[in-house]
Amino acid sequence: MRILVTGAAGFIGATTAELMLSRGHEVIALDNLIAGRRENVPSEATFIEGDCGDMALVSSLGSFDACVHFAGLIEPRVSMETPERFFENNVASSLRLLDALIQSGVERFVFSSSCAVYGNQSEMPIDEDRPIDPLSPYGQSKRMVEEAMGWLSRLGRMRTASLRYFNAAGGTLAHPERHVPETHLIPLALEVAARQLDHLEIYGTDYPTPDGTCVRDYIHVSDLAEAHLSAIEALAEHRELTLNLGSASGSSNRQVVETVQRITGKDLNVRYVARRSGDPAAAIASNDRARKVLNWRPEHSELETIVADAWAARSVWAGHRA
Repeated sequence: MRILVTGAAGFIGATTAELMLSRGHEVIALDNLIAGRRENVPSEATFIEGDCGDMALVSSLGSFDACVHFAGLIEPRVSMETPERFFENNVASSLRLLDALIQSGVERFVFSSSCAVYGNQSEMPIDEDRPIDPLSPYGQSKRMVEEAMGWLSRLGRMRTASLRYFNAAGGTLAHPERHVPETHLIPLALEVAARQLDHLEIYGTDYPTPDGTCVRDYIHVSDLAEAHLSAIEALAEHRELTLNLGSASGSSNRQVVETVQRITGKDLNVRYVARRSGDPAAAIASNDRARKVLNWRPEHSELETIVADAWAARSVWAGHRA
């Protein structure tokens, strides 16, 4: 297949593009490099620097068998400060991309969505039929694109899959998890372990969870990549899919700190500070539907494996930079 991958210079996009190429697919990698890194893009992919919302550019690339759309702003906290940026970048650009793809005859569209659409749910695990209640403009932006995709699917314009990630983590030796600025817990903890940061801040110790800190469902980036390829294939039979991608188990922030210390052999300087706005107490996936529809299993998503792979990938990257 010929596949357009937007945001292909990012952590998840680059890992998925690498997997697609290994399976014999042709990959057109589109990224504006605002957050992604050019060196992340696999050398076998055709790289185009540009914005996914540039309809003329997307149309000039020809037709594709499928598009996987990763490009977007990802930080809920920042979205509370500048919501307009998230609605422009995550919603308006996505709608322009969809328009250009439909005009080019592209039939399959896989969207990088988020568990942030669920907001603060009291019962775990969360399945896809739960009420939608985003706590941030980031989560709302993902929901708005999902709603547009639903109409396109039901009206016969395109086959679509919304993949609601829980917490992507881990890494491969080729693609360590890196963001600018870094806001994700595991890579921040590893920076403290590597003595590149003085301390790690944990937001909130009074949540209604077993140890008072937030609980999250971590999913290995390699498992996410497999799910995207499976979703493209599943759209041959399904017109519309909405699927959670998670491990179906939760780890608290304190447990993450303990695991990082155990894997790295380093003591972390941890500071516990006030809660952040927009953070739910817990988010754990029910992945039953993805397992059934995609015949998918999260094979690498034990917390120990995620942290060990992230530490190994980070160490290799640091060695290359030395």
